[in-house]
Amino acid sequence: MIRLPFRDTFYEVKPTKIICLGRNYAEHAKELGHEIPKEPVIFLKPPSALIGPNQTIILPRKSNHVDHEVELAVIIGKRGKNIPKAKALDYVLGYTILMDLTARDLQWEAKKKGLPWTVVKGFDTFAPIGPRVVDKREINVDDLEIGLKVNGEIRQLSRTSKMIFKIDEIIEYVSSIMTLEKGDIIATGTPEGVGPLRHGDVVEAWIEGIGTLKEEVLAERSILC
Repeated sequence: MIRLPFRDTFYEVKPTKIICLGRNYAEHAKELGHEIPKEPVIFLKPPSALIGPNQTIILPRKSNHVDHEVELAVIIGKRGKNIPKAKALDYVLGYTILMDLTARDLQWEAKKKGLPWTVVKGFDTFAPIGPRVVDKREINVDDLEIGLKVNGEIRQLSRTSKMIFKIDEIIEYVSSIMTLEKGDIIATGTPEGVGPLRHGDVVEAWIEGIGTLKEEVLAERSILC
């Protein structure tokens, strides 16, 4: 179970689903050779991919290239379907940081073959989250610094104001497709600068006003040997 500080207590992270946005920062779309989307591009990660702060990202044996992606994450506060944009923020409990880890080499192969790529996003430990949940009433997420560094070197640095689709638009779009349940997580996309993680790395993702999410990185091979 993952428990994150929230107000004067703790929040138990138990989503029914993790909805992620792809290509929601124009420069990230460009660095991967994609067109800027005209509507949100979404995919799912399983809740089993979640880990909390100060834990360990495991690089799976099946992949030789796992990329980091820092994202602002929205925690849904109540059940909703077909939520209009004007009321979307009423359904938000708060915000945190999520690292969306991607087995990029497996993604490239899947795309070449025209296959789905659930596998590349779904490995255990591929969704670190934390370090806390900030009440929506205590933070304005429209224009916050967002970044990530590996072993002290900055890899990603941008601002949430550069998101193509804003949180109210995302909630309206997603809830028109699937019911959002209390506790569900929406990861709102990553800025440019994604890159590979290696065995022994220390990765730190931060968002202004939320804090820093820090994890160590180990290769599955090293654990099994």
